[in-house]
Order: sequence, then C-alpha cells, then structure tokens
Amino acid sequence: MTIEERLNKEIAIIFAGRDSKKRGKAPTYHEFLSDKMLMISVIRAGVPYSLFALIKGVTPFSDSDWATLLDISSKSLQRHKQTAKSFKPIHSEKIIEMAEVTDFGREVFGDPEKFKLWLNTPSFALGNVKPVELLRDSYGKELVMGELNRIAHGILV
Repeated sequence: MTIEERLNKEIAIIFAGRDSKKRGKAPTYHEFLSDKMLMISVIRAGVPYSLFALIKGVTPFSDSDWATLLDISSKSLQRHKQTAKSFKPIHSEKIIEMAEVTDFGREVFGDPEKFKLWLNTPSFALGNVKPVELLRDSYGKELVMGELNRIAHGILV
C-alpha cells in the first residue's frame, strides 16, 4: 500500500461517522488538505498520532525538525508515539499546516527532493532566509506558501 493510500485510509477512519449523511463518502487526503473546514474539525479534535506518523513520512522534516516546529521536546514527541494519544489543538494546527505546505511544495516542484532542497536553500525573495526557517510561525508559513504560489505561476523575484 502506498503512502498516499495509507493517508487516504487514515483520513477515512478519522471521518467515519462524522457528518456521513452530509458528505456521502470520506474525503481523500488531498481533498482534506483543500478544505479548511475539514482541517479545522481535525485540529479541534486533535491530530491522532497515527495520522501524524503518516504525515511525518511524506514531509521533508526530521524528528528534530518536528520537535522544533511543534515547540516541544524530542522526549515529548516520543511519548506521543508510545502512548498513541492525539496532539493538542495548538500542535495539531502546526502539523496540518506543515502537511499543507508539503503537499503544495511537492505539487509545485514535482519531486520531494527538489522541494526539500528549495526549503533548505536561502531564498532571495524571502530575504535570503531558508524557507524552512520561516515555517516556525504562521506568518512565515504564509510567506512560504506565497512564494510557492509565485513559483507555480512562473513569477520569479
């Protein structure tokens, strides 16, 4: 089973029984990342560790990067893994934001390695800062998403 299929399955599990009469079928992972209301519902409920583990597998971030992005210790991240408990909404929001950035970045670059290289290379358009360094807060994430959007449309600064 591919990582995409596993992500789709995990999203289906999360949404099983939730508004099933309104929705019909569960969203795919890509549909989930394209629907702010769905993302909000998962953030408020807390991202389960099982979804985080799959998201972590498709993002270009190491365990150390994740600890920094979530502003928690590596030990706390390990505890989440051991107990398989859901993340708090504040951490869930960051997890979903990084999933969103990764999904769009991979779409723009067409190759996870090219996207990773771009994230770790200082960008003139972003003040000669590495895009990955901006992802620690929501304003930085918006700057990165804006630059990815410009790249997608061929607008190079």
